[in-house]
Amino acid sequence: MPIAYASRTESFSSAHRLNAPTLSVEENTALYGKCNGTNFHGHNYKITVTVRGPVDPVTGMVINLVDLKRIMRVTVVDACDHKNIDLDVPYFKEVPSTSENIAVYAWLEIEKLIEAPVTLYEVRIDETEKNSATYRGE
Repeated sequence: MPIAYASRTESFSSAHRLNAPTLSVEENTALYGKCNGTNFHGHNYKITVTVRGPVDPVTGMVINLVDLKRIMRVTVVDACDHKNIDLDVPYFKEVPSTSENIAVYAWLEIEKLIEAPVTLYEVRIDETEKNSATYRGE
C-alpha cells in the first residue's frame, strides 16, 4: 500500500502570558518583553495536524478528515478556544505557553487518539502570520 500524508487545520483563540516559572521577574521581562505583561495578551492560533499512514485501498484515505477534525477539537481546540491557556490548561501551569510548547502539548493529546496504522507526523502552531512552531515528536 502507498504511504501518504493527510493534514487538517483548525483555529482557536486564546490568551496567554509568556512567563517561565523558573526565572525571576527581571529575567522574564528581559526575555519576553511586552509578551510577559501581567494582563496577558491573545492570539488567533492555527493548528495544522499531519498524519502519516497507508492509503486504504477501499476508501482511498489515510484517515477520514472528519475523524481528524473531531480528534483535534476534543483534544486541543475545546481545551484552548476562548480560554486563558496559562490558567485553564493544566499542562501550562509549570510550562511557558510558547508556540513550541503548545505544539508539544497538542502532540501529546492528539497522539492518544490516533489509531494504528496511522501515526502522527507533525503538529504546526501558527501564532501569527509570521510566527510558527512545528513539532514532530522528537
